[in-house]
Amino acid sequence: MRTLFFASWAAACTLAAQTHYDLLLKGGHVIDPKNKISAVRDVGISGGKIAAVAATIDASQATKTVDVSGLYVTPGLVDIHTHLYTYTGNHGSMADDHAIVPDSFGPREGATTMVDAGSSGWRNFDDFKLRIIDRSRTRVLAFIDIVGHGHRGGKFEQDLNDMDGKVTGDFAAKYKGLIVGIKSAHFAGPEWKPYEQAVIAAKAANIPVMIDFGSRPISELFSRVLRPGDIYTHMYSGIRGEQAAEGGPSQAVLDGRKRGIIFDVGHGSGSFLWRVAVPLMKAGFIPDSISTDMHTASMNTAMKDLLNVMDKFLAMGMDLDSVILRSTWNPAREIQHEELGNLSVGSVADVAVLRVEKGKFGFADMYGGRMDATQKFVCELTVRAGRVISRRRQLGRILRRPPSTLGR
Repeated sequence: MRTLFFASWAAACTLAAQTHYDLLLKGGHVIDPKNKISAVRDVGISGGKIAAVAATIDASQATKTVDVSGLYVTPGLVDIHTHLYTYTGNHGSMADDHAIVPDSFGPREGATTMVDAGSSGWRNFDDFKLRIIDRSRTRVLAFIDIVGHGHRGGKFEQDLNDMDGKVTGDFAAKYKGLIVGIKSAHFAGPEWKPYEQAVIAAKAANIPVMIDFGSRPISELFSRVLRPGDIYTHMYSGIRGEQAAEGGPSQAVLDGRKRGIIFDVGHGSGSFLWRVAVPLMKAGFIPDSISTDMHTASMNTAMKDLLNVMDKFLAMGMDLDSVILRSTWNPAREIQHEELGNLSVGSVADVAVLRVEKGKFGFADMYGGRMDATQKFVCELTVRAGRVISRRRQLGRILRRPPSTLGR
């Protein structure tokens, strides 16, 4: 009996020594824009990190192997415009019942990183962190609003006295890496203070500003306020001067891009029109990043989730690799998290496994305008820091080396 025990123990040790990977994704088409990979590759994961990306990795070297042949393996998607600060008691605001729970939506769409866009400010960020960020499997980062109370709606977001760049910037600097930017949104007055104070805060913390601008023309915003690397979201809304009279991009957005301003989709429930997006895309004015502006209103109208927004760009003729670039590596860089959005060896193992489904599909804009298409994304598997956190259905088999192989 003792001899059998030691033989089994020795065989188990041998197996552990031979096993290099906790999880192996085998046979998928890897799209990793940072590393300029778009080819069939195996991806080995160990200790929550990407351990290898190679043409062939022996399955015997992995504890678990998933056959993903015929599917696309990408970095975990990064959505930089969402609203996640819920359960606050602020009825009718983005900082409560309009917000969504990240783990209910991110994993199933392949989004391993969701960035809340200003739902909290410096006065209530700690509560947001306790309620949502610290309790989520999905990685949650944040832009904090220049308004100290965040997106509490109504009188709060119009209160110029609660917009303090120094206080906000100093607070953001305390959470470097977790707070990734400063947001300004929903202001209805003629003053420039919200945007100017947002830039003061962003400079203090060395992070970008994201602007959801009012109904005024954007030329002055770009020329006098925003800096290279700052983010203009809702780029295809058509209500802020993004489109010229003849249909193409306005001079304001062309000049903004020359200045290095980042243009983000931020689809939402009221910021995406086919009659704006299609001609601007045809003219070459394409987004730097694809995001949702996901909240309870947008996700139940024309915009369902991040994959749905990505589908629309496929429908407009953007190639698949370019769509993945704008949903992974580009947004990761925009928020200064270059450890995300890629499959480099040593990077955190955030991975999305996607299927491109063929068929007849229709996609809507904010007014119900429809564009038909023949393909859409479906997320089959999501891996966050090396752990499978969502699986749509059984992918081939997750193969485990059976006990009977010990010692072989």
